[in-house]
Amino acid sequence: MNTIAVIILFAMIAEVAINGVADYLNLKMAGKELPDDFRGMYGEDQYRQSQEYLHVTTAFSWIVSIVGLAATLIFWFGRGFPLLDHWTRSLGLGPVLTGILYIGILLLLKAAISLPFSIYSTFVIEDRFGFNQTDWKTFLVDRVKGLFLAVLIGGPLLSGILGMFIHLGSYAWLYCWITVTGFILIIQYIAPMWIMPLFNKFEPMEEGELKNAVMAYAASINFPLSNVFVMDGSKRSNKANAFFTGFGKNRRIVLFDTLVNQHTTEELVAILAHEMGHYKKKHIVKMMAIGVVQAGIMFFLLSLFISRQELFSAFYMEHVSVHAGFIFFGMLFAPIDLFVGLFLQYFSRRNEYEADRFAVKTTKNPGAMSMALKKLSVKNLTNLTPHPFYVVLNYSHPPVLERVRAIHSH
Repeated sequence: MNTIAVIILFAMIAEVAINGVADYLNLKMAGKELPDDFRGMYGEDQYRQSQEYLHVTTAFSWIVSIVGLAATLIFWFGRGFPLLDHWTRSLGLGPVLTGILYIGILLLLKAAISLPFSIYSTFVIEDRFGFNQTDWKTFLVDRVKGLFLAVLIGGPLLSGILGMFIHLGSYAWLYCWITVTGFILIIQYIAPMWIMPLFNKFEPMEEGELKNAVMAYAASINFPLSNVFVMDGSKRSNKANAFFTGFGKNRRIVLFDTLVNQHTTEELVAILAHEMGHYKKKHIVKMMAIGVVQAGIMFFLLSLFISRQELFSAFYMEHVSVHAGFIFFGMLFAPIDLFVGLFLQYFSRRNEYEADRFAVKTTKNPGAMSMALKKLSVKNLTNLTPHPFYVVLNYSHPPVLERVRAIHSH
């Protein structure tokens, strides 16, 4: 093993170990008494069920991580990468098609390993705790549609990136960066109209008290809003959520139907005020800009390593190729990506606090925002007392208890 191989191996094991420690600390924090802020919201049995849900999902995540690590190491040290490379090269398809086939097979192998875990999570764990509403037909159709989109959209993008790195020399990373940035913007624009409806139905909110209240609030903050959409989230899960997606004329604010059925008009306006706050505070644009910069840095670093023989030797590869370089660089880049992810999650948590403050200030109803968060956490069996280290690693939103207390502190 050369130095790069040692670095990658250490990073893979360290990531699993660090997440394992965070999970352990998180479980140690569980089982405490129900926080005073939530008294009257949780019944004793329901709170105990939320703790059980945490234990079950954590244990399951350990199994998934260990199996994933073991599968990767077996394939790596069993010399699966050069064997697959030799077979795809033998077909004589040319460098771009060979690269697509090589990467596609690796992605399919990864999907095949994760499929049984996805089935167990959906039809055993989520079903046990009353969340699952997915039937086998929906589950299978979702995966077929996902595969279709990966081929239809991801295939041409991957072909272009491979072609640029093969033919455009030292500035290929820059052309790839520009291409991917354009791709991200296009997907953000078309997703609400053309991609998301392949998986869910989006119906305009019905006329009535709720729509009138939402439109009046939007007008009060000069937020251009033609409609709010309700998504059939109950088709797959009883969990509730809301989100903001797209931009320009394809911009959409979406409520899950499960959310509409569980909250008062004031609470739903507060939830939508939070989502509009993300737009007003330019959080979406800022996160997209950070993502674009991150992609540029990644492509530049990729250009420095993609032809280094040491990187390929780490995986027993005789031939240097762009397609294999993508995979190996991704594994080498993982530790950097982990630290970048910590920054992004910290930034995201700050954005959530800011959107909460915006909602409270503009609705002048902190009680509605607080109650909406409490109801959501109870319905979703949210862990109320996560360990700070676990939050740093995994939470894109602040813990709900901290959000509730922050709301009432202003």
